[in-house]
Amino acid sequence: MSITASQRVTTRDIADQLRLSVSTVGRALADDPRISVETRHRVQRKATDLGYIGNHAARMMRGASSKVIGLMLPDVRSTLYSAAAHALAQCMSRQGYQVMLCETDDDRDTELAQVKGLIAGQVAGLLVVPSPRPRSESIRLLNQVPHVQFLRTHPKLAEQWFTIDDRQVLHDATQHLRDLGHTRIAYIGDLLKLSTSGQRFKGFLNVVGADHDPDLVVHLPPGSVEAARVELSRLLEGPHPPSAVVTASVRITQATLEELTARQVQAPCDLSVVGIGDEPAFAWWGPGLTTMALPVHEVATASSRWLLRLLRYGGNPTPFISRTAGHLRKRGSTAPPAAPR
Repeated sequence: MSITASQRVTTRDIADQLRLSVSTVGRALADDPRISVETRHRVQRKATDLGYIGNHAARMMRGASSKVIGLMLPDVRSTLYSAAAHALAQCMSRQGYQVMLCETDDDRDTELAQVKGLIAGQVAGLLVVPSPRPRSESIRLLNQVPHVQFLRTHPKLAEQWFTIDDRQVLHDATQHLRDLGHTRIAYIGDLLKLSTSGQRFKGFLNVVGADHDPDLVVHLPPGSVEAARVELSRLLEGPHPPSAVVTASVRITQATLEELTARQVQAPCDLSVVGIGDEPAFAWWGPGLTTMALPVHEVATASSRWLLRLLRYGGNPTPFISRTAGHLRKRGSTAPPAAPR
């Protein structure tokens, strides 16, 4: 029997060529232990030769478990999230799972639509970076399937969290500037509605104190690159400019470096700068950016392994919270404040 390129290869085609029953072929393709190893290998070799692609929907109807994991991220353009997606996909692939990526853009309606689509597709589980204010229906649906939160958290979702210790990250960044003698330290971060930005701002305040000059603190909507540049200009042109600035997101760090370059502000003699994230370009900027390296790969991999554990053992999981520390990379963008002119 010959099979043309336009035909879809079926289990019956494989069975006819090997003179086996369709049920035997189906079990062999599913690695059913009732089928001998030799027969399983014969069937799988023939399936590869013929270009057989399994029918996922049919397998699900027969009660087979899904091998698809949903991954929900706010913005795949962010190097933070793209690095996480890469690590997650690698980990899942090694265990025979495929990752289906969905982008929410931090929009609660888009998030709900993505959740509905993933659950309708019968994903085995979900890895979620929740939006700031998920809809109640999103929370209800997510709590019906195994899921793990990573990088960000929401208190009404499963208490299976893998995050960066954001408070400590900004504490260490700000403390580095304080140890150098800076007292007028500016802070540029996202709005506090995000779990990450709220923790980072607390870390900043832990060092500078609650009576820190409020004019040196800027909170921006996520992804507001142009607004970050405008606010930095305002800070530098004010009557009492800061001697140092600490940024609280990767995108804001990038915008800050762009504005400083455009204004020909020299670090660290004009302004000391501590960023967040460790993009390759940060090491090449000016004298090299002092920054807080974030353990994104480690957090993403741990999240994947924990979800696999939930899928393997099932039941009602006990709460598990993991916070991984960042690391200060000291380069040339920070120094003691210059003497008053």
